[in-house]
Amino acid sequence: MSCYKYWGKIEEIAIALEKYGDIDNYGSSNLDNVKLEEILKLLEEVEIIAHDQIIDFDSAKHILDDPKMNKALKLIRKFYVYIGSRLETENARKILESENLEKTLESFAFYDRYEGLIKNESQLVKFDENKTVVFIGSGPLPLTLIMFNNIFKSKYIGIEVNEEITDLSRKVLKKLNIDEDIEINVGDEKNMKEINYDIILVAALVEPKERVFANIWEIVNEKDFSTISGIH
Repeated sequence: MSCYKYWGKIEEIAIALEKYGDIDNYGSSNLDNVKLEEILKLLEEVEIIAHDQIIDFDSAKHILDDPKMNKALKLIRKFYVYIGSRLETENARKILESENLEKTLESFAFYDRYEGLIKNESQLVKFDENKTVVFIGSGPLPLTLIMFNNIFKSKYIGIEVNEEITDLSRKVLKKLNIDEDIEINVGDEKNMKEINYDIILVAALVEPKERVFANIWEIVNEKDFSTISGIH
């Protein structure tokens, strides 16, 4: 299978990340003084593998089914979650202090990737001013909703489980003068029961996915109207 050429590289990346410590044991705080560039350089190598068109569905499944590779990928993902959250938080705070909001917003490390995701999603789903979009796991910098709002002018509702993060994201939206266009609620995917929506987006870093999607499926099936869901 084509995937075998990356097995050694995946294991090598996981071993390199292990030197930063076990996130499960001590949380993320011990990483806060580590320069992000060190970890990002390792994760960029994962991006190259993830976007290799040679790896088909069966090859990807074969990687995930292998216990050794599965363990390595789970560790890599934990660092993705940590880095994503830290970058968003840092950029959100920069926006609150910025005099050039557009430049600061576009300086976010994954800005270009978000543009590509939005382009792809807009080809699958029709976004317009008549749609209400719910985004689960909107985070400290709700960039997905900010960029969608700039383009499609739909109604947007973010759901974020952490109250402190919710407060930060609301301040960012107010600073950007779009707090009337985008609403952020504290809670989890179960909040959808109280919302009338047309489209559901789920943040890629939301955890635990099994619970989140199980609850979404149950809630969607209780609705009388058609609902579209996707992962961003």
